[in-house]
Amino acid sequence: MQMNDCSEDPIGVFDSGLGGLTVVKELNHHLPNERIVYFGDTARVPYGTKSGETIIRYSREIVRVLLKHKVKMVVVACNTASSLALDVLKKEFDLPILGVIEPGARKAAAVTRNNKIGIIATSSTVKSGKYARKIVQLNKNIVVFSQPCPLFVPLVEEGWFDHAITYQVAGHYLRDIKKKKIDTLILGCTHYPLLKGVLHNVMGTQVQLVDSAQEVALQVKEVLTKRRLLRTRLGPCQHLYIVSDEPQQFKRLAMRFLGGGVKHVRRHIYV
Repeated sequence: MQMNDCSEDPIGVFDSGLGGLTVVKELNHHLPNERIVYFGDTARVPYGTKSGETIIRYSREIVRVLLKHKVKMVVVACNTASSLALDVLKKEFDLPILGVIEPGARKAAAVTRNNKIGIIATSSTVKSGKYARKIVQLNKNIVVFSQPCPLFVPLVEEGWFDHAITYQVAGHYLRDIKKKKIDTLILGCTHYPLLKGVLHNVMGTQVQLVDSAQEVALQVKEVLTKRRLLRTRLGPCQHLYIVSDEPQQFKRLAMRFLGGGVKHVRRHIYV
């Protein structure tokens, strides 16, 4: 890839559904001049209960869609896809591709005070063990406790960010991990930051929640700067949102989370 030849091109971001908007929000904050093409695979959400083969196939398909929009890099804003497909994508596609696991693991290892870190994630992400291995590589004295929370994704996709049922489910999932006296909890799915209010309430304010979205945005900025791919044109720019199912529910929830500005939502139909 030549330097400077595609700085005006957008950043591609994809997730299984709504959760990757947490990354979009941080990219908007740290890189306000960059255009974004976001793909939410809402027809096939959730990813966390699917096989590695399936996740790799889905991820390949989505990167190919993003490449049709001439993206200059791709952010895999999905912990399940990051844990199961990232290495394959990096080998197969000739552009910078970042995941969300390493930035989150580094942040958690840096901020823990008692070396007890909890991870909540989809079943596939927990089973992959990627977070735990990365954290122990960074600091062998850290003890990691993992808990799959598969119902969190459909609750977020439904827009139940502060619903009584969400509190009940969270209380059930987090009961055992709370007993471990962790001081840091990694939100190991990009949907989960949308439930921060619930998670703070259930875990208590003494537990720090680690959302990898901000760390990812800073890493994107670092990569684009190094490759001289930062967009130089100043001023607001329109993002494109692509979903694989009905756009209106996505648009309603996206506007609620991002505070408006979600104008161009297009449906992609798989063939």
